[in-house]
Amino acid sequence: MSVRVRRIYEPPEPEDGVRVLVDRLWPRGVSKEDAHVDEWPKGLTPSDELRRWFHDGGSYEEFTRRYEAELAAPGAAELLDALRTSVREGRVTLLTASRTPTESHATVLARLLSD
Repeated sequence: MSVRVRRIYEPPEPEDGVRVLVDRLWPRGVSKEDAHVDEWPKGLTPSDELRRWFHDGGSYEEFTRRYEAELAAPGAAELLDALRTSVREGRVTLLTASRTPTESHATVLARLLSD
C-alpha cells in the first residue's frame, strides 16, 4: 500500500502499479500508448482558477489549503475515495507533467491518499 509521484515524461516502471494521470490536460509530447495510463480522473485536478492563481505567484501553502477544499467537494471527494480503494489494493503512481512535482497538486493528492 503506497503512493508515489512521478513525471509522466519518465518511462513506465514495473513497480509503478496503477498509473493515474492527475493533470486536467493530456501532456504534450506523450502518446497515450507510451504513457501506459490506467486512470485519468479529471475531477481530482485543481480548478482552472486555482491553477492559474498558483502559476501567477500564489504560495504553495495557500494553494494546498485551497486545493484540499476543492477535493472536499462532493464530486471530487467521491473520486478521491475511489482512488483510496486502489491504494489499499496496491501501489499507485500519480503522474503529472509538472516541472516541480514536489510542489504540485500531485504531492498534495499523494499525501491525502497516504493518510
